[in-house]
Amino acid sequence: MAKAMQPQKLYFSQAMQTEKYKNLINNTLGDPVRAARFAANITSAVAVNPTLQECDAGTILAGALLGESLLLQPSPQLGQFYLVPFKSKAKRDRQGNVIEPACLKAQFVLGYKGYIQLALRTGQYKRLNVLEIKSGELGGWDPFEERFHEMHFIEDFEKRAAMPTVGYIAHFEYINGFEKTLYWTADQMMSHADKYSPAFSAAAYKKLLNGEIPQEDMWKYSSFWYRDFDSMAKKTMLRQLISKWGIMTVEMTTAYERDGRVMVPNSADDGLLPETPDFADAGQNGLGEQNPPKIERTAKTMDLPEPEADEVKAAVDLAAL
Repeated sequence: MAKAMQPQKLYFSQAMQTEKYKNLINNTLGDPVRAARFAANITSAVAVNPTLQECDAGTILAGALLGESLLLQPSPQLGQFYLVPFKSKAKRDRQGNVIEPACLKAQFVLGYKGYIQLALRTGQYKRLNVLEIKSGELGGWDPFEERFHEMHFIEDFEKRAAMPTVGYIAHFEYINGFEKTLYWTADQMMSHADKYSPAFSAAAYKKLLNGEIPQEDMWKYSSFWYRDFDSMAKKTMLRQLISKWGIMTVEMTTAYERDGRVMVPNSADDGLLPETPDFADAGQNGLGEQNPPKIERTAKTMDLPEPEADEVKAAVDLAAL
């Protein structure tokens, strides 16, 4: 018996030529010149990025458009936002019929520098900072008055970098004088990441630091929590601080709610919608205190528009085009 013909996958460059995607770009950005520039840049970036080519075209475009609409830069060197491919399991109806096959989708991830950028645009902040605390710098923390008893900052850069991190602190002060400080211990941050990030395991992270992971299994540890724990910790601190006590503009609320989500085109009005998740990753998108199942990441976690140099050599920086 002859096998059923599988529908041919539409290349991203082909999808970008459809009226659906053209309308989505124009309606989201408004300015025809800006829309044309964006379309050319994202098409070029995906063309040289094999992992992004494998992702669902709609999620790539929608995630990139969200970052563009927030006026955030996609360059990984700036760390404002990324697109991270992950494997989405097949979806079935109640009768067990497949309604959506397993595929790769691009997830919009806001960097901690993106949070800072959005906060500064409000014009309300006199000071805003987040920092890791090294061993020997902290002389006690009063959570009620939000004050350190003593703070001895290690000024020697190399010496400080070599010291173990014992905690993280985030602080802001408004122009009107209101200020707020948040401090988490390193153990508290590790527990948070282990509980709420579906792509991270504290036990596995310790093995990774101890060099106990075989080289052939390193691809499993491509989550940002594994690659740059301190940056993700800083992002978490800013999310916790700003979302609870900071001024949340419409722009910041949009970024906060859609951080860590897969964005998809909305066929009803040619806009963007977050995909209904199969799990809630509260550590990424603040969807609630739920314990999500661990998901399977792709072999290489890719940033938009380029991955880190040791992952894929032929990468394109959108910001430089």
